[in-house]
Amino acid sequence: MNTQAQTSLPTIAVAMGDPSGISPELTARILAEADLRSAADYVVFGDLRLFQMGADDAGLTPDLLVIGEGDAIPAGAGKPVFVDLKNHDPADLQRGKATLAGGKAATDNFRRALRLAAAGQADAVFFTPFNKAAMRFAYPGYDDEIRFVRDAIDFEGAASEFNVLEGLWNCRVTSHIPLSEVAKNITGERILRALTLSDMNLRAAGFNPPRIAVAGINPHAGDGGNFGREEIDVIEPAVKLAKEKGFTVEGPFPSDTVFLRAKNGDFDAVLTMYHDQGQIAMKLMGFDRGVTLIGGFPFPICTPAHGTAYEIAGKGIANLGATRAALALAIKMAGEKKAA
Repeated sequence: MNTQAQTSLPTIAVAMGDPSGISPELTARILAEADLRSAADYVVFGDLRLFQMGADDAGLTPDLLVIGEGDAIPAGAGKPVFVDLKNHDPADLQRGKATLAGGKAATDNFRRALRLAAAGQADAVFFTPFNKAAMRFAYPGYDDEIRFVRDAIDFEGAASEFNVLEGLWNCRVTSHIPLSEVAKNITGERILRALTLSDMNLRAAGFNPPRIAVAGINPHAGDGGNFGREEIDVIEPAVKLAKEKGFTVEGPFPSDTVFLRAKNGDFDAVLTMYHDQGQIAMKLMGFDRGVTLIGGFPFPICTPAHGTAYEIAGKGIANLGATRAALALAIKMAGEKKAA
């Protein structure tokens, strides 16, 4: 499946997410946004029948060029190209429920979008929300998107999730592991690797240099060792080494105040030690605008930070805020990549 020519605009590979939730509606809505349509070329993977259901929910008639699974993808079409995979019979659709059929369609769409980008035919990947239970039905080895991407494009390098809210980023050292295992997984090597990935992805989004704050793991950042020594023994030495390597980094700071400083403009990003330490802060500040970036791969991968919203599926009332922000970030990073 090859493009015939190159255009000056970045190309975004779009995967329609879980069909039982708001993903078909969000996909239709985002492709109807005039400013986003003019900012990039799009190749969308999904089942046209389900996409049309989402468009009907939203009261829209998006202008698309529809092609089949094996057709060549034309460049410069002037409209989004929709690759109709015919991979989910609408008769099997169960709105508001995680299903094997939905998981199969979502994983198929995502895999194809990833492989298009890995082949150099797209500059970024964007997807509307998945449901992790449905993804596991279809792909038993599915831990999270990072694991899936690694498998799909045979990638072995370091990668991480980043949460983005407008100009503020949250990076993390550990992610989808039990809280009971966090402390033993906080090492100087892992902190430095997380800072390296964070710096790289922030620069790719236009921060030069990015200012990164590092959060402690214990209450009050350990209070001088009274509440734990991870800050003294592990985090502080890692921050010192990062500074010696040229990173613009400070910390460790108490995690209950560092986001206030970042929100007020002192930092561009906060590196937290575990998943919810940053997620709670970011989602409280802007749940309906938050973006998840999967960084470290050869191309950026973006999605809204919220879930599939099964409870409002089919009602035509999905909020476009986070989806718009996620696609805008994908376009920005793809443009920077294409210009490099």
